[in-house]
Amino acid sequence: MGSLKPEAYRHDMRMLSRMPSFSSVRLRKLACLALALPLMGVLAGCNAVVLSPSGDIAAQQRDLLVFSTVLMLVIIIPVMALTVLFAWRYRQSNKTARYEPDWDHSTQLELVIWAAPLLIIIILGAITWTGTHLLDPYRPLERVAAGRPVTNEVKPLEVQVVALDWKWLFIYPEYGVASVNEMAAPVDRPINFKITASAVMNSFYVPALAGMIYAMPGMETKLHAVINAPGEYEGISSNYSGAGFSGMRFRFHGLDQAGFDQWIAKVRAGDAGALDRPAYLALEKPSQNVPVRHYNSVADDLYHAILNMCVDANKMCMDKMMSVDAQGGLGKEGINNVRPLLYDKYARRGAVFGPEPYFVSSFCEVPRPGALDTWKRGIPALSPKPAGLTGASLSIPPASRQPSQLSAAQPG
Repeated sequence: MGSLKPEAYRHDMRMLSRMPSFSSVRLRKLACLALALPLMGVLAGCNAVVLSPSGDIAAQQRDLLVFSTVLMLVIIIPVMALTVLFAWRYRQSNKTARYEPDWDHSTQLELVIWAAPLLIIIILGAITWTGTHLLDPYRPLERVAAGRPVTNEVKPLEVQVVALDWKWLFIYPEYGVASVNEMAAPVDRPINFKITASAVMNSFYVPALAGMIYAMPGMETKLHAVINAPGEYEGISSNYSGAGFSGMRFRFHGLDQAGFDQWIAKVRAGDAGALDRPAYLALEKPSQNVPVRHYNSVADDLYHAILNMCVDANKMCMDKMMSVDAQGGLGKEGINNVRPLLYDKYARRGAVFGPEPYFVSSFCEVPRPGALDTWKRGIPALSPKPAGLTGASLSIPPASRQPSQLSAAQPG
């Protein structure tokens, strides 16, 4: 190896010292990116649907959000500015800064420090209280837009929403039709949503229309909203619910009355057929990225059966079961009248922990004196015929028993 002359060595070192290192170049790029990201976020948020909604309820929620943010910035911005000012003014090299080591109290400063935040908290509490009541999703609409109250002649559009795995079912009881992953509503007509789920808790959300509302099996939540501008809007599931969650989206169409009538006619001409109980049980099975589907008719009691978890005719409806429980229940022997519910736990999710859920299939009882009338009030269609008795762990009573001594509750 040849030796390097001192002059050449010093020249090479000077050149290397002038060249930026890889780490410094990367740090500068990262710093520029960090400065650009907030600006990109601000520019991207200019058309955010949450800040530019098309429904009156969403617009009121937007106004509440903006007002609360601006009100809090009244404190945040001065504090941030004063932090920078104090750091600059009282830096170590500034020998002209005012120095008062014995100062410990200022009535004027204490008044500002405590009065301003207290006033903001009072205002925020007031608008939170009023907004909570006025924007309650269960509260029927009093207006369709600012200065346009709802009149008694306007009939709200009822839409029954069911969150399935992983798709949305919309039932229009007024028109007797249903659709999957697509819904529509007339502009400036109040919408009354009734929302439930089939198996897993979910969340119904159309950002342009109103806030998100949970959908839970065996329970019904409500949402009152209105769309004020025609257009096509996106609806999503805002609560993670499994493998197909990312594809659980739908289109919401805001239409004029003529356009809505045409959409209803298109749904009635759909080739999916009728949505009865067997068709629903097939639709309920988990599936991903489901295309739009239209049903030209719907069973009258389907939504009630979905809500009460008894679409399968062999299951007792939840409201009937609660009526039985309210009248004393089936007693200890009632445990023989249930069957395991393998609806979601093993066959569909693969979970192996926890007890198996059960449901009441049916039951029978020898009526006590004076008890039959009480049962009829809570459980309809009692039959005194022994041939009508069905149920797990139950056998048909002997023919020698008098029919009048027996009664059976229908399993549905």
